[in-house]
Amino acid sequence: MHELGRESRIGGTGTEKARAVAVIDLSDYEARKAEIADALWQAATGLGLFQVTGHGIPLGQIEEAFTLTEAFFSQPTRAKAALPLRPGTNAGWEFKSQIRPSTGTPDQKESYQITRPKMEGLWPDPSALPGFRDRMLAFERANWKVAMRILDAFALKLGFAPDFFAAAHDPESPDYQSTLRLIHYLPMTDALPEDFRGWRASAHTDFDCLTLLHQKTGQGGLQIAPGAEAETGEWTPVEPVTGVITCNIGDMLMRWSDDRLLSNPHRVRMPRRDEYLGPRYSMPFFAQANRDVVLQGPGRKYPPITAGDYIAERIRANYDALEMKKE
Repeated sequence: MHELGRESRIGGTGTEKARAVAVIDLSDYEARKAEIADALWQAATGLGLFQVTGHGIPLGQIEEAFTLTEAFFSQPTRAKAALPLRPGTNAGWEFKSQIRPSTGTPDQKESYQITRPKMEGLWPDPSALPGFRDRMLAFERANWKVAMRILDAFALKLGFAPDFFAAAHDPESPDYQSTLRLIHYLPMTDALPEDFRGWRASAHTDFDCLTLLHQKTGQGGLQIAPGAEAETGEWTPVEPVTGVITCNIGDMLMRWSDDRLLSNPHRVRMPRRDEYLGPRYSMPFFAQANRDVVLQGPGRKYPPITAGDYIAERIRANYDALEMKKE
């Protein structure tokens, strides 16, 4: 409940504070591994968020994924509703159903989750979206490769064996639970003054090990606040650039690193009246260890727990925190 207790205290509007967001070049990784690992470690033990270039995913593939994302959400509601998010699977479509303990109000978005072993019956009609399944699976795998490269650098710093995290996130396992999420934040069409208050996505931390976020240039709103500064309301905007991947540490990796790597709160604020008011699209990939993998840091700060039980506990705690907020 520690993470949820923190989330419940970070729902205020706050102010903006400029902080440097590290931009790290991953190119020529094997030859520059030690240098890259140092840069990633410094960013992940500070702000807990950083951006990467030279990651190897072609810009054309990213732009294609955004085009397919827009096409998916442009479908009639009945077509999307036929692919519902199933409890306990993190697969399928949902509309304004994610509620954060920080505010107790639903995020102003719809999303579609792709979790490889859970997708039976949840792919859109291929006649409506030709090539969607194959291209999104290829994009999901491309993001997995980038995530494993970054996690490999953290393994080096934590004293884990090479490929330690790749084995823990094996995409061929039926226990694989990493997820590619497509998100459509609703446009401010005919917005009333009160609609500009609040958040498109309320303040939260992620449950996973590592999040890779694709954003589109001009569609901003993401903010981050390190540690206790979230509670004092000092939020830093993160510039969206198509092709640049924004990464943040999740709670699972924070625990796995004995709290050395930091999972810090972030949110997506509503646009201001003088900003772009159209829809906002983003595509996060959540790398979280397979359900049967046992999490325990090198210093054994916490007792061992499987990744499946950890996620279940976080979801249950999230629900309990929301119920307490209603009382």
